[in-house]
Amino acid sequence: MTTYFVTGATGFLGRRLVAALLARAACEQVFALVRPHSVGKLPEHPKLTEVVGDLTGPIDGPRVDHVVHLGALYDLTASLEDHTAANVDGTRAVVEFAARTGAGLLHHVSSIAVAGDHRGRFTEADFDLGQGFGSPYHSTKFEAEKIVREQAVPWRVYRPGAVVGDSRTGEIDKVDGPYYFFSALAAVAHVPSWLPLVGPNGGATNLVPVDFVVTALDRLIHADVEPGSTFHLTAPRPQPLSEVYNALARAAHAPRIAFTAPLPLPTRTGAVGTAVLAELGVPAAVLPHLTTSADFDSTATRAVTGLEPPAFDTYAKALWRYWLRHLDPDRAAGGPALAGRTVLITGASSGIGRATALAVARRGAIPLLVARRADELAKAVAEIHAAGGKAFAYPCDLTDGDAVDALVKQVLAEHEGVDVLVNNAGKSIRRSVLRSVDRLHDYERTMALNYFAPLRLILGLLPHLTERRGGHVVNVSTMGVQVHTPRFSAYLGSKAALDEVCRVAGAETIADGVTFTSVRMPLVRTPMIGPTKAYDALPALTPEKAADLVVRAIVEKPDEVNPPFGVVADLARRVAPRTTRALAHLAYRVFPDDSTPPLASVAAGVTRLVLRGLR
Repeated sequence: MTTYFVTGATGFLGRRLVAALLARAACEQVFALVRPHSVGKLPEHPKLTEVVGDLTGPIDGPRVDHVVHLGALYDLTASLEDHTAANVDGTRAVVEFAARTGAGLLHHVSSIAVAGDHRGRFTEADFDLGQGFGSPYHSTKFEAEKIVREQAVPWRVYRPGAVVGDSRTGEIDKVDGPYYFFSALAAVAHVPSWLPLVGPNGGATNLVPVDFVVTALDRLIHADVEPGSTFHLTAPRPQPLSEVYNALARAAHAPRIAFTAPLPLPTRTGAVGTAVLAELGVPAAVLPHLTTSADFDSTATRAVTGLEPPAFDTYAKALWRYWLRHLDPDRAAGGPALAGRTVLITGASSGIGRATALAVARRGAIPLLVARRADELAKAVAEIHAAGGKAFAYPCDLTDGDAVDALVKQVLAEHEGVDVLVNNAGKSIRRSVLRSVDRLHDYERTMALNYFAPLRLILGLLPHLTERRGGHVVNVSTMGVQVHTPRFSAYLGSKAALDEVCRVAGAETIADGVTFTSVRMPLVRTPMIGPTKAYDALPALTPEKAADLVVRAIVEKPDEVNPPFGVVADLARRVAPRTTRALAHLAYRVFPDDSTPPLASVAAGVTRLVLRGLR
C-alpha cells in the first residue's frame, strides 16, 4: 500500500491530482497540506487527511512513500518577495520535511519557466545553461528546482508547460497567463469574422491542458525510473502565438490572422499602452512573458507515459466556451450561459421567435413566450414542457401600449426577474415609396410593431435591469438596413430606428450592466415573407438556423451579429455611394412591386453566398 503527502492540494492542479491518487487501488492514505482558511475545500474521502499548515513555516506530518510538492505562487504581477516566500522558502520547507521524516521519494513540480531566456533546444537533462530570467516567477522557480537538485532525498522533477483548462470541458479556476487576453479577443469578436488580419510574428508559447498534466504526473510518480530524472510535460513543438490566436478566434467567431509580419511583440509599454492594456484587463507585467524562446524536448516523458498532449486547436473551443460562461467579466458570474435565465421573446408563436424559445429552453433557460395567438403559444409551451423544460405563455397585442405595460407588470410580478429580452416580433411591407404616397398607415403599422412595441418593452424593463445590475436586449433586425433594399422603406425605417435607439442606449448603460445586440438577419423562411412571392425562388435560412444566431447574440453579447454580405454592402455604400445607389436603382427597376423578379436565379446565387458565410 502507498502513502502520499501533497502540497498545493487545494489548487486547480492539486485537486485533480489528489483525486487521481485516491482512485488508485494501492493508495492507503493521502495527506494534504492545507492552510487554515482552506480547511474543508477538499471533498471528504476515507483515505484523505488534511494537515493544517503552510509553506511559510516548519511542516509537520508522517513519513510517506511519496512527497508531491505542487504548492507555488504563479502570479506575474506579484512581487519578488512574495514569490521568494512561496516558491523558494516553501520548497526549502518541503525538502526539510522530506529529509526529517525519511520520505521515500520527493516529486517536485517545477515549470518550463526554469529555461528563462534560453534560446533553442532545452532537453530534460538541461538545467543551468547560463540563462537569464525576466520575472520573479521565472527566477524563483529556477532557485526552487536548484534546492531540490542539491539535497539528499531521492527526487524527480516535472516541468509542465503553461497549464490551461481541461481539454474536454474547458474548466479552469481563474484568469491568469493567456486567459488575460480572452477579454481582448471578445472585443475583437465584434469585428466581422471574415475580415483577414495581419498579425506580428510574435514568437511561440507552450500550452498544455490540465487533464494531460494530471494524467502524466500520475503515471510518472508511479513509474519505475531512476531518481534524479526530469520530465517535460509539454507540447511536442513550440506553438506560434498566431496559431494559438487563430484557434481561439475560430471559437469566438473573431477575425483570424491571415498573414504575419516579422515584428516581435513589445516587451515594454508606455503610458498609453499600459492604459489600453488596463482597459482590456491585461496587466502590463504579463506582456513580456507571453512567449518562450526555448524548444522543450519531451522524449523521456513520452517514452515513460505513452502520452502526448492534444493539439491546441482541438480543445481551444472548450477553453473559450468555459471562459465565456464562467469567467467573462462582462457576463454575470456563475452557471452556464443560459441555464436558469429568464428570456422574454416576442413573436414567439411561430418562425424565429418560436425556434428561439425552443432553442434556449434546450439550453436550460426559461422562455417567456409573447404573441397574439394564445393557441399557438400554448402548443410551443407544451412542446417545451414535454422535453423537460420550463416555459410560460403571455398572449399580448404588442401594438396596444396599455397591453404592453400590463405585460411588463405581470411578468415582473410572476418571475424573479428578466435576464434577456428578445424583440423579435415584426411586420414587413414591400411597396415602393411612390406607391405609398397615400398609404401613410403602412409606415404607422410597421412603426407600431417594429419600433414602438419593442421600445415600450425596453423602457418598461430598463429600471428592473439596471437595478439588477445586469441584463441583455437582443433586437432581431435585418440585413436590409445595411443593403438598403428598394421597396422596403417602411420596414427598414422602423428597424433602423430601433437599431439607433439601442446603439445610443448601449453606450449609456454600460456601467449599469445592461447591453444590447442587433442581429441583422438575412432572408429567413417564415410566415412574414410569405406574401412576397418574389422570395419563393430564393434560398433562405430556416427559423432554426436563424434562432442559432439569436442564441449566439444572447451568449456572446456582441454589439451586432452581421452576415458577411451585409457588411460588404455597407462598406461598398461608404466607399462608392453613387455606384451602389445606381445598382440599387437598377434592382428597383428590374424587380417590380407585384411580380417575381426575372433575375431571381442571380439573386439566389448571391443569397447562397450569404448563407454559406453564416455557416
